[in-house]
Amino acid sequence: MGRGMKRRFRRCVIAGLCGAALAAAATGNANAGATVIKTFGQTSQPIGHFNFCRLNVAECSVKSLATPPEAFSEALLSSLKEVNAVVNEAIKPMEDIDLFGREEVWSYPSGAGDCEDYVLEKRRTLAKGGIAIANLLITVVRQKNGAGHAVLTVRTDAGDYVLDNLSQEVLPWDHTGYHYVKRQSVADTGKWVSIRHGETPLVGSVH
Repeated sequence: MGRGMKRRFRRCVIAGLCGAALAAAATGNANAGATVIKTFGQTSQPIGHFNFCRLNVAECSVKSLATPPEAFSEALLSSLKEVNAVVNEAIKPMEDIDLFGREEVWSYPSGAGDCEDYVLEKRRTLAKGGIAIANLLITVVRQKNGAGHAVLTVRTDAGDYVLDNLSQEVLPWDHTGYHYVKRQSVADTGKWVSIRHGETPLVGSVH
């Protein structure tokens, strides 16, 4: 990633997320139409995340049983939109097989990557800006055509919002048109839980 893009990341984090924290109490329920994703029991961890955790142990061993959702505000939403747009612009979409010669490599991107890599970069940027890691959850979905995909879910007290490399919009999770399969556990970043009706998890097919 170039220096100019890194500077934009820093400005986004410093100006946007700090402003969001200050404005949260004032605007609290600004978007009450969003809803919360319902999760069920523990499910299988995607192989790509398993291998990522072997190299990033600290990131996958965060226990946060009592972390509340982020306080929603228009400033927070604006910051989420900016991070989503900056990362989407900074990274060239490229499949793992073309980058690494094999499938299911989850890693922080260096100029190119697939959907999981976008998610990891957005998660890292927002965490640096002060959002609790327990509120930044890697989430596996199915697209309308049945293909696997990964997005970042951000938990707020006004509902769950999604950052997506296929869209510049930051939308409530149930406005995306995706079928939600599983996501990281709020309580443990190394565990995964199923979503909705406990459908068979989409293992090893995230693109």
